[in-house]
Amino acid sequence: MLELMLCSMLTVLPDYLYRRYGQGKRFGHEITLYSVWYELRWGITTCLMLTVSLITIIFYNHPATTNVTAYFRTVSILPETIGRVAEIHVGVSDHVAKGQPILRLDDSSQRAAVETARRRIVETDAAMLVARTDLAVAEGQIVQAAESLQQARDELATKQELLARNADVVTRREIERLQNVVDGREGALVAANAARDGAVARLEQLLPAQKASAEAALAEAETALSKTVIRAGVDGRVEQFAVRVGDLVNPMIRSAGLLIPDGAGRERLVAGFGQIEAQVMKVGMVAEATCISKPFAIIPMVVTEVQQFIAAGQVRATEQLLDAQQVQQPGTLTVTLEPLYEGGLDGVPPGSSCIANAYSSNHDRLAAGGLGIVTAFYLHMVDTVALVHALLLRLQALILPIQTLVFGGH
Repeated sequence: MLELMLCSMLTVLPDYLYRRYGQGKRFGHEITLYSVWYELRWGITTCLMLTVSLITIIFYNHPATTNVTAYFRTVSILPETIGRVAEIHVGVSDHVAKGQPILRLDDSSQRAAVETARRRIVETDAAMLVARTDLAVAEGQIVQAAESLQQARDELATKQELLARNADVVTRREIERLQNVVDGREGALVAANAARDGAVARLEQLLPAQKASAEAALAEAETALSKTVIRAGVDGRVEQFAVRVGDLVNPMIRSAGLLIPDGAGRERLVAGFGQIEAQVMKVGMVAEATCISKPFAIIPMVVTEVQQFIAAGQVRATEQLLDAQQVQQPGTLTVTLEPLYEGGLDGVPPGSSCIANAYSSNHDRLAAGGLGIVTAFYLHMVDTVALVHALLLRLQALILPIQTLVFGGH
């Protein structure tokens, strides 16, 4: 409507002034409801053509959209295991700090596993004390076996010397018996050494490995026990926390509630512009937005990201072939808008619906020079008509609360 009014001042109004003062035709006499088209046909036709052209130039070079939302991230309150709620630390809606407990699941089995792991460590420590005693016993047996072997060798050497001096003093049978005794005591010494090596290996390798395994089992059990307490990962606000003591919480099916991080949805707006504006939208473009939750306010914004993909064309492998006819609506070009000044989105609740305009700027091209007269005039005109779009946004900001409260019945 504003474009039509502006164009009519440049076309219909001059045509009427010419008819009125140049030709002397007056409303209600020569110009009536039935003859107005014939009398002002040039002005009306030119006005319509100029209005269509102006609207096209404005909306193409300075895109606008009503698909603007302050999206925010939510974190599901989910345990890592299935369990029944044993204790609740927050209300249905409450603010929590990072690391603060939210709820605790029944942990009887986890505590039993922790106690079992601790008992195994104590058992391993006791076994190490016993192994040290066994090592002392084995070393004593080695000394005993070594002394017995030395005694048998001395006796054998004495008998062999006597046999060498006088064959009638010692029988050969006695020499063979003593040799067997020496061999047996050598075997006993070897067995004692092997027993000591086994005791050393058990004390220095087997039992420490068993203790390490028991400590790892204890750490695993304590980790499982800690997972029964659900804590806040970030500072935020818990919402829809409706579970109560005795409820079963399943990470695959049912969550306990939602955690909304502090500041979520207050850093940027996400807008969906038409696909026809894909060649116009650029990072760094100045934009403006007005939100229903903050009426009568124009928020200066800047385009920080233009998504290079349109969601309507995404494909995922399924059992059926994709038919292009299934895409009922053309997708929008997703654009991220951030406040031009710090605190620009203060007072805009996350999830608010907004209206946004983005404005093209050809200042750099015009300042660089080297453009033709027609091109330079067109670019000047494009930058100038951005004022019309800015006025439209401000009119929308004025009308939006009235439209919502009065005509919308809210």
